[in-house]
Amino acid sequence: MLNTIRKNSLTLAIFAAITTGMTTMIHELTYTIIQNQKILKQQHLLDQVIPPALYNNHLQKTCYFVSNPALGNNESHRLYIARMNSIPVAVAIETTAPNGYSGNIKMIIGASFEGVIYGTRVIEHHETPGLGDKIELRISNWITSFNGKKVFDDNNNRFAIKKDGGDFDQFTGATITPRAVLNSVKKTTIYIKTLPAQLNSLPRCPETQQ
Repeated sequence: MLNTIRKNSLTLAIFAAITTGMTTMIHELTYTIIQNQKILKQQHLLDQVIPPALYNNHLQKTCYFVSNPALGNNESHRLYIARMNSIPVAVAIETTAPNGYSGNIKMIIGASFEGVIYGTRVIEHHETPGLGDKIELRISNWITSFNGKKVFDDNNNRFAIKKDGGDFDQFTGATITPRAVLNSVKKTTIYIKTLPAQLNSLPRCPETQQ
């Protein structure tokens, strides 16, 4: 009886060890793959808001935190500094439009320090399908209408939807969403113009503190 118990216990122990080993190995393999995919996805997003030809540094390794009401709230937002031959030329910055039709609209905006917008992409939103979701590039190219536009100051009234006297189309049946996005892009770009004096004092993101 004791021999049988010892044999079964040994078999279970070996099985548990093998199972644990395989689980650990699979976790390590999938973790690496998932992390690599996240890095590639992030780089693809950054390349959409700042043309790669404008910089020659590793954009993902220049991540910093900024906090300002112009970014939609008082939370910390990630900022990436694009440099050409070590000279800062533009930033990609995460921002939030707090007054969307269905809540916050999270975006990333790339712009020069002179206020020229290179690109804008929506990261997360809860706007109405078929109406407000036209802010997504996969549904509409409306978000690309900002490309190349320059924001001068907060009195730049042309940077608004046509219903408000501006230059940009609104969506049929939905004006709140595009108005919120435009207002956020405008305020964020104006804030970007103030950043050069702060760049050397910004806190780095944890993953870049090496």
